[in-house]
Amino acid sequence: MRANLISVRAVLTLLCALLCALAMTTSWAGVPNKDAKPAYAEEQTMLQVEGDSSVREPGLGDAASGRVHVDRHYLGQYGSTEANVIVQRGGNTWRLLRNGPLALITGTILLAVPFLIFVFWRAFRPPALEPSPTGKRISRFTAWERNVHWATAYTFIALAITGIIIMFGKKVLLPWMGHTLFSWVAIIGKYVHNVVGPLFILCSLLMVFTFLRRNFFNRNDWQWVKKGGGLVTQEHVPAGFFNAGEKTWFWGGVVALGLVMSITGLILDFVTFGQTRYVLQVSNYLHIIGATLYMVGAMGHIYLGTLGSPGAYQAMREGSVDENWAKAHHALWYEEVKSGAAPGASGPQGLRPGQVPPTAPRPGPAH
Repeated sequence: MRANLISVRAVLTLLCALLCALAMTTSWAGVPNKDAKPAYAEEQTMLQVEGDSSVREPGLGDAASGRVHVDRHYLGQYGSTEANVIVQRGGNTWRLLRNGPLALITGTILLAVPFLIFVFWRAFRPPALEPSPTGKRISRFTAWERNVHWATAYTFIALAITGIIIMFGKKVLLPWMGHTLFSWVAIIGKYVHNVVGPLFILCSLLMVFTFLRRNFFNRNDWQWVKKGGGLVTQEHVPAGFFNAGEKTWFWGGVVALGLVMSITGLILDFVTFGQTRYVLQVSNYLHIIGATLYMVGAMGHIYLGTLGSPGAYQAMREGSVDENWAKAHHALWYEEVKSGAAPGASGPQGLRPGQVPPTAPRPGPAH
């Protein structure tokens, strides 16, 4: 119990810190653009003028004050809105970073990880189903839990596909699609991304509250970590309802990365709350990094829920697992079910002990 309270307190502290950092828009608005990379000759002239200390900055009452509406040292210098700013030199810095190093790194990661997973699967391919099924089923996930999981998965897939189109479409799709077709693909992708984003946040919140109580770490998880989950040795390490790997994905992926993407996504999606362009640019950096890491984690999660652990997918699709599968992959949970300490139905068709199948004849009165 004490470990659970410590985990909750740590998560709440992290959430508060992130919210406070993102709420400090006024301090972010004061970041200078002196290190920004100019894009046009006009901006080079601005730099020369601003670098000359003998040139006095004109006031608002001066006829030359229009110059500050073209570029400023500090965002938010003349108020909380940026309606009077025409050119922001930092925008070119953002464009160069987004289309340069960020695109190269994220693209390389998203291509390399599936290949590495394939290589790992070929080298340490687990047996199809071991041990052999008994035909007796144990209830693992309720209909509500499965619906929440798949709703989150489907919204994530929609965001991943449209996000990749937004990030790489101009370089990858435009050359062979042409401008007309790609413009429609990009526009539809943008609107789908913006609309599905808030739905993903809602599904993620439901996911957190639905599976929270089963994802607290305990001392048994350390044994799973020390043996690497048996992924290489094919050893079945005893685990509870969720093993340490699944718990790590829950806290690191669903909670932490989901929070980063949700907050930055809302900042980018709803730009009518006084966000400065600098805040939007930083949010875009974090959104791209968080989404890339989330997609990488999701690839590992999908592998371990399908090819990496045969029988696991049926649990989330059908809601029940074979007794031998439960005993092999989640032995500690299986023992709790058999002892009655945890809910779980067992029997030939997932029936509770003593329950008669609907098609079986009812016993008649004794003679």
